[in-house]
Amino acid sequence: MLEAGRIRSVNCGRLSRRSLLQIGGLGALQVTLAELLHSNVASAESAPPAKSVILLWLWGGPSHLESFDPKPAAPLEYRGPYAPIATTNPGLQVCELFPKLAARAHKYSVIRSMNHESNDHGIAGTISLTGSIQGARSLGGINLPGQVLGTHGSVVSKVDGIHARVPRFVTIGKKLYQGPQYITGDEGGSLGPIHDPFRVNYVPGTGVELPDFKLIDGVTADGLSHRQKLLERFDQLTRFMETSAPAQRLDVFYDRAISLLTSPETRGVFDVDKEPVKLRNSYGRHHFGQCCLLARRLIEADVRFVQVNWSSHVEGSEDGGDWGWDMHDRYFQIFQDRHSWQLDQAMSALLDDLDSRGLLQQTVVVAVGEFGRTPKINPKAGRDHWNQCYSAVVAGGGFTPGLVIGSSDSLAEHPLTRPTKPADLFTTVLQQVGITTTRLTSVGLTPLGHAIEELT
Repeated sequence: MLEAGRIRSVNCGRLSRRSLLQIGGLGALQVTLAELLHSNVASAESAPPAKSVILLWLWGGPSHLESFDPKPAAPLEYRGPYAPIATTNPGLQVCELFPKLAARAHKYSVIRSMNHESNDHGIAGTISLTGSIQGARSLGGINLPGQVLGTHGSVVSKVDGIHARVPRFVTIGKKLYQGPQYITGDEGGSLGPIHDPFRVNYVPGTGVELPDFKLIDGVTADGLSHRQKLLERFDQLTRFMETSAPAQRLDVFYDRAISLLTSPETRGVFDVDKEPVKLRNSYGRHHFGQCCLLARRLIEADVRFVQVNWSSHVEGSEDGGDWGWDMHDRYFQIFQDRHSWQLDQAMSALLDDLDSRGLLQQTVVVAVGEFGRTPKINPKAGRDHWNQCYSAVVAGGGFTPGLVIGSSDSLAEHPLTRPTKPADLFTTVLQQVGITTTRLTSVGLTPLGHAIEELT
């Protein structure tokens, strides 16, 4: 199901160019002509190992001990109630609540030594999503020094340039919250709003909503073609503006907005109802499962970077959130009843689906949160924030599968070998899709981390 919302306009009912430029955050005179040409630069370079990225963003911070780094020999107050199980990768055990992922361990690699400098959700989210702490906002609302950098998908958008048919960067899910406020780092940041993600949202029972496709009251997407004719008449009165470079650049986004809204092919990408019932069921009819299915459809439509937000808020529903991973109490109950099986089902189905279509080899899949949970269980039968050591999963995209990179100590408190930063992980991912140092520097950017050579 496709839903178009509303945009308010003072243009007497007509669909103004200004309204169209609000679609997908397109109100951006900050774009340069050079950005429009970057897509041509890419074609001159050799083909990279991968074409696209799907980031499964596990907002709130899942426990590494109850996922990909169990510690069965640790004391009970550390190891928790679940046993590890063998996988198809002889060098890897995972939590017993992940049987499907255990059966697919030969398709992915695990990094067990992720770490960075903050256990504040907002700051950790900025570090993880941009590779830098600059401009991060804490739970107390304090903004750290520096300008917020663009998130990883925005970097892809910046380097690739503007694409007329589909967005280069799509986020499935709303903006990210910690407490009552948004975090920084999940948008274009220093790259400008033109490189913000194009946002969609899946609502179980309703379908896909396109909050960035907001139209004036009474105007449907199907009616835009007729409205465009009216706008062409209006354009005759403002022809003198078309001689300026800014106006010409605005036309690019105007045409893109019209194309996205009126093309049955493009609009159909967002309709997961077109998928076979059996396949939809394999992903799970829950929010995260259907979002993962939508991510695969977007990759097929040539979107370069898709971020799937597990939730928009770090907290569980009992704390005013939407089932994020931040469970300080009753962790094990909620994890077993909801989070574990949904992640196991959806991620496994995504890997299988991509693989069966020949897309896994050209699509990098990353599953990670902003940090892990405290190795020692707290008095409330939960785990608190732990940024000093946690795990990430990387699959597809030509990366070597079946690896365990880095290790944690006996209590999963600190990296024992191969400490890895979020900037290292995403420097590696971006290089795999052709975002090399050369291409970064061509648009005034530089890598923030060091590539994980073992993966490549």
